[in-house]
Amino acid sequence: MFKRLPGDEARNLVSTTPDTAVVFRPAVVKTPAIITFLIYIWRFLTALVRTTWRHPIAVALPVTLGLAWYWYGWPATASMLGFVVLSLLSWAFTEPDSFSRLVGWRLLEWWRLMSVYRRHWQPVMDVSGLAKRVNGRVYVPRLVKVQCDGWADRVIVGMLSGQAVKDWSDRIDNLAHGFGTTSCRVALVKGGRLVLTFPRSDPLAAPMPALPIPEEPSVGPVEIGKQEDGRPLRLKVHGTHVLIAGATGAGKGSFLWDTVRGLLPAMRAGLAEVWALDPKLMELSFGRELFQGRYAADPSDCADLLDEAVSVMQKRASRFAGLQRSHIPTVEDPFVLVLVDEVAFLTAYQPDKHLRQRISAALATLATQGRSVGVGVMAALQDPRKEVMNIRNLFPDKIALRLDESEQVDMVLGDGARDRGALADRISPISEQGAGVAYMRLETSPEPIRVRAAYVSDADIRAMVAYYRQAA
Repeated sequence: MFKRLPGDEARNLVSTTPDTAVVFRPAVVKTPAIITFLIYIWRFLTALVRTTWRHPIAVALPVTLGLAWYWYGWPATASMLGFVVLSLLSWAFTEPDSFSRLVGWRLLEWWRLMSVYRRHWQPVMDVSGLAKRVNGRVYVPRLVKVQCDGWADRVIVGMLSGQAVKDWSDRIDNLAHGFGTTSCRVALVKGGRLVLTFPRSDPLAAPMPALPIPEEPSVGPVEIGKQEDGRPLRLKVHGTHVLIAGATGAGKGSFLWDTVRGLLPAMRAGLAEVWALDPKLMELSFGRELFQGRYAADPSDCADLLDEAVSVMQKRASRFAGLQRSHIPTVEDPFVLVLVDEVAFLTAYQPDKHLRQRISAALATLATQGRSVGVGVMAALQDPRKEVMNIRNLFPDKIALRLDESEQVDMVLGDGARDRGALADRISPISEQGAGVAYMRLETSPEPIRVRAAYVSDADIRAMVAYYRQAA
């Protein structure tokens, strides 16, 4: 008779008794009943202490009600329970923010932990290939904690030793479908731990109307929309350069006009200027009065305007040398934002080679030297390929709206951005659902965030022009 340990593979076995079947029996170690009993008691006490520590209120409530029932009977207990329920309801209606922070989200975290993640954790890990088998033992990543807010669940996970973040980012579709959500994003917290974000709803599903014009003049950050977590989206334009990429109808104009709208009080006060290059003659021409004559559509005029911006930048650099390292907007030296709509028309599709070289050289000069002296560039394009925009890496802040191909996401936002959840190629092509929705990667944060810019209509642009005329 042969004995086979769990996980061992029997190979090349030769039986000396052909008429006798080979029987494999696992090794059995008999454990005294008292030891088994003590182990179960220890596990029970450990789970009880852990549950009490993690959920003190949820544990204290049934214990208190049980003691009240024992001491005072069920009428007093029912009255106490009714008082607690009414108090919680009153708190929820009068102070919803504090109730959600202290009670509501914690109850939701416990419910999602028990009903979704702990229930399906091992099957999802096994099927997706994140659980590993070594010598017959199954190793499963540890579910550490679940955190909830108004729109998403954040699951903190302890990775297995030897796993990498890429092992998880390659399986975001498996994780999303396994836990019943539409998407999943992966972010590293520290060595060995990461956060999986599972959206429960989409706060950016509905279009946003144009935001009010700011009351105080400021060069930024300017509020242009909303982030996925509900916080205002404030875009930095002074001291940086911004690249916007998106397919036709993705909503690039929303980011351009929202930026102009946020800078309007500063433009009116003389602290900011917007110079517009509009080779399509469609987007920026509608509000050309806002640009004080710094508007160009013909390629040769665009090249001249860019050369003028380079000249302003170089003169400021000469004056600032040895005196200051960063720009402070003044009436004498206002912040200059160069807006370029469909920059590919000027850098890649321009048939005049001389003009193409002039424009490319001017944009590269502004992108490398302009932000320290108060000259910024915001460029929008449809095709983010390197041969179309070979200076895209000179833009610290990048925005990816709806794109046609998954490879283009990493072209715009950097390598690995799509693996971390920047699914710009999956943004809805329906204008009401996807126009203005984008993933943004800022210089100060490598993790992409999902945002939506407010929609600035033609009537809003006319109102902006009328507002600006009042300063004249």
